[in-house]
Amino acid sequence: MKGEPIGWDDVEQLFAEFRHTAFRLETRQHYDTASEREPFQQFLATGHIAHSPVLDQWQNEIRNGITRGRSYTRVHIVTEPLSDYVRFECAWAYRPNTTAGENIRILAVDHGTWPKDLPHLDYWLFDSQRLLLMHYTHTGALHSTELVNDPHALTAARTWRDHAIHHATPYTTFETRFDTSMQPRPQPPASRR
Repeated sequence: MKGEPIGWDDVEQLFAEFRHTAFRLETRQHYDTASEREPFQQFLATGHIAHSPVLDQWQNEIRNGITRGRSYTRVHIVTEPLSDYVRFECAWAYRPNTTAGENIRILAVDHGTWPKDLPHLDYWLFDSQRLLLMHYTHTGALHSTELVNDPHALTAARTWRDHAIHHATPYTTFETRFDTSMQPRPQPPASRR
């Protein structure tokens, strides 16, 4: 799947211009962005969720977009047990982003397995017609972005989107299995009959 490399200004333009739907598939168990490094380290050290102006900005974008008829959907394929980063991402970002109106869903799989028919590929799909591939380094830092216009690639991305949404659990349901720091809650013993 090849596309045209684009810079961050062009990526921001995609967010500004889409009319109806923005879908994000996340497949990594760790992302490394400058705005998250300090809150992530604080979360690991104290369990505290730090305030973030970057998150505030995203949540305002979601709220404003929803008032204009837009929808934002995200599916994150996560392996269990959850990585420290995924625990952080859920507690720090997914909870407030869901409250802001983003439809966040989790497709959880056992460590070492992967959902059938879904790629290890991060992307945004805008209005089902504009595919933005997100390429990351081995450490989870964003390396490059590509805009893909190939019709076969767009068809594949729509199929993956539909499959991921269908098999994923709403975040608000998923998080009930965990405490506030996303540690698994003890499960009641199975009854013997």
